[in-house]
Amino acid sequence: MHDPWVISGIPVTLKRSARRRTVGLQVRPGEVTLYAPVRVPAERLQLFLVDRRSWVEGHLQRYAAQPAAPGPLTEGSAVQFLGEELTLRLTDMRQARREGDLLWLPDEDPEQHLEAWTRRAAAEPYCDLVEEYAAVLGARPRLGRVVVSGARTRWGSCTQGGDIRLHWKLTRAPLEVLRYVALHEAAHLLELNHSPATGPTWPASCRSIRGGGTGCAIRATPCKSRRVLYRKAPGKRWFPWRSLPAVTSQAWGLE
Repeated sequence: MHDPWVISGIPVTLKRSARRRTVGLQVRPGEVTLYAPVRVPAERLQLFLVDRRSWVEGHLQRYAAQPAAPGPLTEGSAVQFLGEELTLRLTDMRQARREGDLLWLPDEDPEQHLEAWTRRAAAEPYCDLVEEYAAVLGARPRLGRVVVSGARTRWGSCTQGGDIRLHWKLTRAPLEVLRYVALHEAAHLLELNHSPATGPTWPASCRSIRGGGTGCAIRATPCKSRRVLYRKAPGKRWFPWRSLPAVTSQAWGLE
């Protein structure tokens, strides 16, 4: 008989809180956490784990099937940036710079310098992309700032004041994914929630571009539909966007 507190060889960590009102599970690579109110008895929690065991095992298997996180940056490493492949050159310098397809980085803490350079280089393209979609949606007057973010669990966000944030690691994903996230957040300028008014409407197999966890891993699964529809405003007016093709399932080294 399976031990309910061990799933796929991983012990379940129990975290209780006096402020919590519901029982919940969080699954990350090599980690399963059960959150519960203080007064919920252990017997009930065990039944909860037995009921959710298959669900947890499925998530752990998908994490295990993902490619390993990329190793440390080295001389000659390839880095994706907005649909281009750049070759890294590490040398004794103070600030990163790009020369054609070469990206020169200081050899001390190259990862930190790569992130800083990417944030600077992505600022203008991100802004142009969001402004374009906001204009097409008729929401340009509502757009505030476009910010390059480093959020832990969100690829993009839109505030009530119209500020839109896009994660800097989206520069490493296929352009179709960046465009999807930018368009999705621009649609929130019209409606902040995730009701049908903000779309997208497409088959369930297409609704797989998602981010979460400390690594912000992003994935896409194959689908037959190549048409994405966004509602332009409440009512029955729709804005068609056809630039998201079917993508084979993969991770893009964003961990």
